[in-house]
Amino acid sequence: MERPPDPDPQETREWLEALDGVLAREGPARAHDLVEQLIDRARRAGADLPFSANTAYVNTIPVERQPPLPGDFELEQRIRHYVRWNAMAMVVRANRHTNVGGHIASFASAAMLYDVGYNHFWRSPTRERGSDLVFIQGHSAPGIYARAFLLGLIDEDQLDHFRQEVGGRGLSSYPHPWLMPHFWQFPTVSMGLGPLMAIYQARFMRYLEDRGLAQTAGRKVWALCGDGEMDEPESMGAIGMAGRERLDNLVFVVNCNLQRLDGPVRGNGKIIQELESEFRGADWNVIKVIWGRHWDALLARDTEGHLARRMMEAVDGDYQVYKAKDGAYVREKFFNTPELRAMVADWSDQDIWNLNRGGHDPFKVHAAYHEASHHAGQPTVILAKTIKGYGMGESGEAQNITHQQKKMSVEAIRRFRDRFQLPVPDDQLEAVPYLRFEPGSKELEYLKGRRAALGGDRPRRRQKAEALQVPPLVTFQKLLDGSGEREISTTMAFVQLLQQLLRDPVLGRRVVPIVPDESRTFGMEGMFRQLGIWSQVGQLYTPQDADQLMFYREDKAGQILQEGINEAGGMSDWIAAATAYSIHGTPTIPFFIFYSMFGFQRVGDLAWAAGDMRARGFLLGATAGRTTLNGEGLQHQDGHSHVVAATIPNCVPYDPAYGYEIAVIIQDGLRRMLSAQDDVYYYLTLMNENGRQPAMPAGAEAGILKGMYRLPGLDATADHAGAQPGPRPAGRPEARPGAPRVQLLGSGAILREVVLAAALLREDWGVEADLWSCPSFTLLARDGLAAERANRLHPEAPPRRGWVEQCLAGAVGPAVAATDYVRGFAEQIRPWVGRRYLTLGTDGFGRSDTREQLRRFFEVDRHHVAVAALKALSDEGAVPATTVTAALAKYGIDPARPDPWTV
Repeated sequence: MERPPDPDPQETREWLEALDGVLAREGPARAHDLVEQLIDRARRAGADLPFSANTAYVNTIPVERQPPLPGDFELEQRIRHYVRWNAMAMVVRANRHTNVGGHIASFASAAMLYDVGYNHFWRSPTRERGSDLVFIQGHSAPGIYARAFLLGLIDEDQLDHFRQEVGGRGLSSYPHPWLMPHFWQFPTVSMGLGPLMAIYQARFMRYLEDRGLAQTAGRKVWALCGDGEMDEPESMGAIGMAGRERLDNLVFVVNCNLQRLDGPVRGNGKIIQELESEFRGADWNVIKVIWGRHWDALLARDTEGHLARRMMEAVDGDYQVYKAKDGAYVREKFFNTPELRAMVADWSDQDIWNLNRGGHDPFKVHAAYHEASHHAGQPTVILAKTIKGYGMGESGEAQNITHQQKKMSVEAIRRFRDRFQLPVPDDQLEAVPYLRFEPGSKELEYLKGRRAALGGDRPRRRQKAEALQVPPLVTFQKLLDGSGEREISTTMAFVQLLQQLLRDPVLGRRVVPIVPDESRTFGMEGMFRQLGIWSQVGQLYTPQDADQLMFYREDKAGQILQEGINEAGGMSDWIAAATAYSIHGTPTIPFFIFYSMFGFQRVGDLAWAAGDMRARGFLLGATAGRTTLNGEGLQHQDGHSHVVAATIPNCVPYDPAYGYEIAVIIQDGLRRMLSAQDDVYYYLTLMNENGRQPAMPAGAEAGILKGMYRLPGLDATADHAGAQPGPRPAGRPEARPGAPRVQLLGSGAILREVVLAAALLREDWGVEADLWSCPSFTLLARDGLAAERANRLHPEAPPRRGWVEQCLAGAVGPAVAATDYVRGFAEQIRPWVGRRYLTLGTDGFGRSDTREQLRRFFEVDRHHVAVAALKALSDEGAVPATTVTAALAKYGIDPARPDPWTV
């Protein structure tokens, strides 16, 4: 912004000279204090002085404050050039005979940012300390492989199979711990998730330290991201929390190459200035690394500020074009005033072209990393200005097409070789050979030595941790025995189980309860006082309900993580806890309970990333089901989270109907994740509808875990319907030998309706039913698909039968399944039911009403289940169609009403 004319230059000069004197004699801190006092006095006097979080468009760290660059500059530069070449070569070679893609330009712009980190800052795990956490920007993966190749961690054949993984030797396209668990720490290429997860990983390290679970002091979380990536809401959404929590163990490095995939990030503005303002406003320490050391002499001579003003004046679109042209163009367009032209009058065009950007200068990058590593009391963001496609020349340097470039011409490769002084003969340029250092060479020994000084070849995750003893199922006997006369919801059954687990001498302290701002909804407020809500500063106030038994208690050693109205934050907390076994060698057991509608639908991308990260823990979708959360309406009623959960291969989902099912599922989940160390996580849906919880039928455990088991006969299922136990009411008919029979399946809340439908079928129509609880249609479908595949690939072996086929073998009659989710949920098992199969579900938008009305509206109540059963029997000739018509009339069902899907 242009300054207005100075009405009194003499007075301005006097003020500035006074400030210079304070800086010289008493230092920047005193000068800052005086300026702040002047601003405060002016505001008290009524002056409107808007806050500006921006500083000049120059480096934050002046030359005189730069620490010396350690190590051997020449060797590091040569190593860096080899890494650049190999990163380019692997993408070019991979795309000569395939269309697998890859990216050259991103790492080309960021190579220095990674090189300085790996050589001087990023620590590997040792016996004395854990690893630093480094979130690699996904598109820079080729450069990370290229460095690993020089270290001998991967070989040439693997480089040649970049993005060609199916044969078993290839390298994944981006950081994926699921695909390369020995190599990658975190998945990051779903842009925005890396920065968000990094913040919560940094905070969870404080949690572990405060609770005495792990020593995390001195370790850092580094998140490398792109300036275009910062437009993702997730990238910036939690920076306020990081500032508020003073996470000085966190460093963001934003590669500001000024370009995103299609064009400039802020062609008409300045992304660095924009990000500086936002991060400073969130109380971060901001370090700008804009200009390389070749600018230092010019800036030192800029006593009148002409150069600094021009630097601020030019927009990012200009800066991109400058680096797509040449030195003569820069002289004409940037040094465009008499004062600026005079500054470079004795410079050649090549000298001007060699003016480098800060993110490509090891001295400037090292100074920024050094300050970030030693800064206390705030998280740090480093805004490093670079050139996208640096070194690619005509094939993409600073060009809008550069992100998509997978190939380079021989001439461009020749110029790349010459620019970086690489030993590739002319006759091999077309082959683009990989370069490596000879064993025992100075370069290789230096490379290995730098990593040895930092603890190992790279920051890394563990694949296993200490196996923990899990309490036996009998520990939860209270849930196995049922609730007797008392009516409780499955949510409360879970809370009882959690309280029992918290008392376990081995696992109790490792449990991490995580809630958004809904603890009271889930009946968990009693844990506030019992466990405390973790806070780094404890509780600096007296809570309003301090005189109550269950008052709101924050504590530095608290166990609960309470994230406010922030499901993405809660999920990121959960991921940090669910991966603590691999990141810190400390298994923790996170239970994240949330409104199920605001789980997978809202944070599905994080749930997918959790699978990629081999997370272990429990997600609990409470107030689940489209008809069970009555009154809340369309936005709150979940009818499809299980369909989304089914898409994640290592997510183990269940929709339990009873407390004993929850106990069996969670106990087995603990065994699998903590003892067997399976890389899976569990998703359970919980309901807020009260009812009597029955005792577990004998021998049901295996069926519960597989996803389907038979309930006791109708006369013994009163509790399973939530009804009063006792003798059959007068007039209820006995089971009739030879009566038509149907198989009724259900899960979650609607299983009770299915049980009640069985009673209607017997009492009103003389039809018998076998009852099946199906806690996981998804696991049943996976099992069926596995059996189908085994049979297809082994045609001469005895056929394998899935669990659904085994359960229904010998069962008589058609089948009807009803759930509180869309019909597609129960449809998953159709191929293995082996008979006429009707499904009922809650397709369509939810709405507010009572549970009874909602279930009738969505056609999943007992009456619709009974009608569906009669229709299935009618289609098989077991009952006349007139019986179905009579049932519709008896139960008041209007055949002409609109389909719930459409209204």
